[in-house]
Amino acid sequence: MADDLLTSLGRRARAQRLSRGLTLRDIAERSGVSARFLVQLEAGRGNISVRRLADVARALDTTPASLLTPDAPVRSIVALLGLRGAGKTTIGRRLAKRRRVPFVELDRRIEQAADLSLGELFTLHGEDYYRRLEREVLEDVLKDERPMVLATGGGIVASPDTFALLRRAAVTVWLRARPEDHWNRVVRQGDRRPMADHPQAMADLRALLTTREPLYAMADHTIDTSNTRPGAIVDTLERLATDKRLPTD
Repeated sequence: MADDLLTSLGRRARAQRLSRGLTLRDIAERSGVSARFLVQLEAGRGNISVRRLADVARALDTTPASLLTPDAPVRSIVALLGLRGAGKTTIGRRLAKRRRVPFVELDRRIEQAADLSLGELFTLHGEDYYRRLEREVLEDVLKDERPMVLATGGGIVASPDTFALLRRAAVTVWLRARPEDHWNRVVRQGDRRPMADHPQAMADLRALLTTREPLYAMADHTIDTSNTRPGAIVDTLERLATDKRLPTD
């Protein structure tokens, strides 16, 4: 029983450290506990004292109770949700750099798996094929069980099983924006497709956002990106990703 407790404690301590992008040396400097002992702790062999446990928990920006509670898993993946123009790539890259973890765009992985651009994939095989491939690629990405910032496709919330898988594995955050913001950001990127030969494009965008809003709202957290600087958004994401006790906006 004691061995199981030490093993689970070590696993949670390591997951918390990795989720914050910290090294063993960082934790050793913050806590005053030697890096050698921290290696033993994460391996489940460190019979740590209450005082030392409190020092390590403080260095990890958590509490001793959260490290000892079996039902408090740390999800080390931050998944960003939203339609095109939500800022998933811009914000995701900044957050990944801040946390010193990889940034992964799910759609780029899908293109690599299909050896086709998204446009070609939809034209040749249709949406059903894309959704099946999206699920397979997501499962493959999650298989590594490593910390990362993941930018998802705008329609992932419309696939219940795939979205449920994502929500189990990651801290999900909806980057909410007004339809005009989505539109203007895409156009500023040089993409004129939203308006090309499609006079009802804005109306369609509004309708799509209205339809998907209840699904996006199922995310762990929501951040309104309208009139908010990217740096401030990244600061908020960092807090949400490391403190699961914060309420959903």
